[in-house]
Amino acid sequence: MDKERFISTIKDNQRIIHKVCNTYCRNQEHRKDLEQEILEQLWKSMHRFDGRVKVSTWIYQVALNTAFLFYRNESKHQQKKVSIDDSVITIADKTIDPELERRVAKLYRFIDTLDELDKALMLLYLDSCKHKDIAGILGISETNVATKISRIKAKMKKEFSHKQTISHYGNG
Repeated sequence: MDKERFISTIKDNQRIIHKVCNTYCRNQEHRKDLEQEILEQLWKSMHRFDGRVKVSTWIYQVALNTAFLFYRNESKHQQKKVSIDDSVITIADKTIDPELERRVAKLYRFIDTLDELDKALMLLYLDSCKHKDIAGILGISETNVATKISRIKAKMKKEFSHKQTISHYGNG
């Protein structure tokens, strides 16, 4: 892959990189650092891209692996939880129903409580990636992907129904 094709590929898939950066870095400076690190790792590893998977799958794999390492290094230095920034929650179409926006924000706050692997899994799942692709990107089996998604959904259902019950009965 030559330089121009690399730049074009990155532009076509920049949403993936931004989504990963926004999920794993709260601080804007750290997001920029992570984005640079991801781009550097993509550039360094592009000679290994053999086309057996989609380019977007390869970019997710490199971006998430880089974010995991970056997150671990940052955690060692800061020892504070990384949470999803509001910028990952933004919805492009501002005519979206406010209730839908509230639900999306609630979903991302829930995802923020997950460990780094489950965050990545849900990011990929919400991006409509197939279980096979998620398994390949995260290095786990398809069965494990399905099991984890099922457990996360159950946890989310319990969490949301519990909070609705509290807010419903908490007003009295």
